[in-house]
Amino acid sequence: MHSGEIIKALSSLNPIGLEEIGCLKLMSRFDTKYLFSVRKLSDLIDHLEGKYKVLEIGNLRVFPYHTTYMDTPDYLFYNQHVRGELGRHKIRYRIYESTGDSFLEVKKKTNKRRTIKYRILNNLSGSFDDKAISFITEHMPVSSLIVKPVLINRFTRATLIGLESKERITIDYNISFTEPKVGAHTEMSYLTIVELKRERHSSDSHIKNLLKQSNIYPTGFSKYCIGNAILNDMLRKNMIKPKLLLLNKIENEYIKSYSN
Repeated sequence: MHSGEIIKALSSLNPIGLEEIGCLKLMSRFDTKYLFSVRKLSDLIDHLEGKYKVLEIGNLRVFPYHTTYMDTPDYLFYNQHVRGELGRHKIRYRIYESTGDSFLEVKKKTNKRRTIKYRILNNLSGSFDDKAISFITEHMPVSSLIVKPVLINRFTRATLIGLESKERITIDYNISFTEPKVGAHTEMSYLTIVELKRERHSSDSHIKNLLKQSNIYPTGFSKYCIGNAILNDMLRKNMIKPKLLLLNKIENEYIKSYSN
């Protein structure tokens, strides 16, 4: 619904190519996330000119992503996350639909709250191949034999690179979740997730200051946990209820904006 407006707003930013952002892959980083109504996104982007460049590949500036999250039968990784445990892991297949590249990825949240990501080129199939098994054995605390797909997530993403600050910004919208076994599905067309990714904590961020001026503040958020909490009634979700209430607030604000 809002893709046209967002693409138009992004056209005001100068482009940067994929090869130019190699030094800012930030596989080890600190993450800060912000949630707000997608109705505010175009206005935010309008205030970024001269401070950020936007990733452009083949004349495109927004890209569809397809993610399949994996977990154990007892949802070990989900439960670690909702309890706020550090030293926790997450495993997923991520397909970059614009290029067809598929990566098997492991993310680890260290005891110092740093996010470390490992990944290999690998295709999702009915079972892990030898390369995937070796990768999981090296980076995960559980056997590849018990890890299965539990959630599918789709979204559209734009990526920004700071000109003055060493930071990478991802902007996600058109977010949806599907439970692969029974096909339960939900969409969050009202939501934008902005994530700041930096090597170290810093207050030097133009977009962070803009969000603060709009009374939008950092909040912990996991697509994986939220999607599961909404679609899987069997999971414990008491500790994630504040995030669900925040999503309800943003959705109500989004709906109200159309009636004004």
